[in-house]
Amino acid sequence: MTQITQFLRRAVQTNGNGTATVFAGRRHTWQEFAERCARLAGALNALGYKPGDRIAILALNTDRYLEAFFGLATAGVIFVPINTRLAPPEIVFWLADSGCSGLLIDDAFLGVLPTLTAEIPALRHVIHIGEGATPAGLHAYDPLLAASTPAADAGCGGSDIVGLYYTGGTTGRSKGVMLSHDNIVGNALNMMREVEVDTSACYIHAAPMFHIADGAMTFLITAFGGAHTFLPRFDPVAYMRLVAEEGVTHSLIVPTMINMLVHHPELASHDMSSMRDMLYGASPMPEAVIARALQVLPNIRFMQAYGQSEASPVLTLMPHKYHCLEGPFAGRLKSAGRAVPGCEIAILDENDVEVPRGTVGEICARGNIVMVGYWQQPELTARALRSGWLHTGDGGYMDDEGFVFIVDRVKDMIITGGENVYSAEVEEALYSHPAVAECAVIGVPDAQWGERVHAVVRFKPGQEATEEALIAHCRARIAGFKLPRSVSVRPDSLPLSGAGKILKTELRKPFWADQSRSVS
Repeated sequence: MTQITQFLRRAVQTNGNGTATVFAGRRHTWQEFAERCARLAGALNALGYKPGDRIAILALNTDRYLEAFFGLATAGVIFVPINTRLAPPEIVFWLADSGCSGLLIDDAFLGVLPTLTAEIPALRHVIHIGEGATPAGLHAYDPLLAASTPAADAGCGGSDIVGLYYTGGTTGRSKGVMLSHDNIVGNALNMMREVEVDTSACYIHAAPMFHIADGAMTFLITAFGGAHTFLPRFDPVAYMRLVAEEGVTHSLIVPTMINMLVHHPELASHDMSSMRDMLYGASPMPEAVIARALQVLPNIRFMQAYGQSEASPVLTLMPHKYHCLEGPFAGRLKSAGRAVPGCEIAILDENDVEVPRGTVGEICARGNIVMVGYWQQPELTARALRSGWLHTGDGGYMDDEGFVFIVDRVKDMIITGGENVYSAEVEEALYSHPAVAECAVIGVPDAQWGERVHAVVRFKPGQEATEEALIAHCRARIAGFKLPRSVSVRPDSLPLSGAGKILKTELRKPFWADQSRSVS
């Protein structure tokens, strides 16, 4: 029977005196870390929690967040990571929907706590995992651990649910993705082939830990007894400093973060030489951005991971050797790589029949990484897992060598004058303009065409371009019907989700406010 806690036990066996976590002046070895997790499990037992109960985590990245993952799993309690960008009503919904009876919270979110406790009376205990003084009525984390007796593993594993990861809810109601021990262990084992990790590894939690994308590396690093370092929030300068100070070797961040890094004026003044592998995923990577990254960070092995929460999360990986602009491996940069060993990928049509290679359809997957289902939503589960395949909602195609090319989220496809336009393709063209720092392409209502292609852009400091120039730039790269018909400029960053994805739903709202539906 697989257990995510087996990774923790292996880390103690193979590197017990090695560094497990570094944060806020605290350093714990794997032996110390394991004992703290066992004490957290013992504390939860003493508070009356039983296997199958749900406890939420609302906090920024920290060593205590990592302890929560393994401490809760040791007790058999299901962890529910909460998106730190949610509004209070949304947090209330996640807590209520999941039936959480406990909460781990840090200083950044104490202000919302009165609302949560008033709305969710089922929250029997709140544990403060922040650095400041513990408010009255809350359990202080370190004293709680110190007073508890270390607990033995509750024995949960295999198909038992270990984590409940809610989808972002950017296209509708958030859904709780039920991930089992089998799912998360399977994902880590799938990644071992391409991501070189051993006890010398040092991973930086720069992407938010509530997101399963960060979890893709969390459990792999633990399995090999590597070290974990933490950034509470992503900041390019703080990231570069921590890499230099701790000799960080591995990172997983989203393209928007890489874009900030490689165009940052202070990049050359920070020592990034320790970094070996930088994975990216969660949203499309513009070719112009990765080309810049390869230029300014030539010693780093870049790898793309594509997946989603429902797949624990990685479906495909594109190794570093394909990150090139010339030579025998050139041309793969636009792909998301090939299926990881424990996953089978197929491109299916609307009748769930596989389409010929090179034909666009829906990317579907099956394997031990596919979720158990959506929490208390059997109809949505059946729809997502119909015909034995996880339907990702992503449109794409596969070439003759098994490389998967993503064209867009199915829901982000723009239908203009009867033609299908994939926003990612238009964004790729815009990103290749030297003045464009960030962009998003959306469909907006149009009396003649139903929808028209609209671009929202942010320029690099000191640079700009006219709407006509941007459209002309795209005209040389994509078909005429795909061209932006209008462009709006934002002086500041585009709205981002907690996971670092551009929130196209927010960009669409002003255009569709007076419409009866958000598609024409």
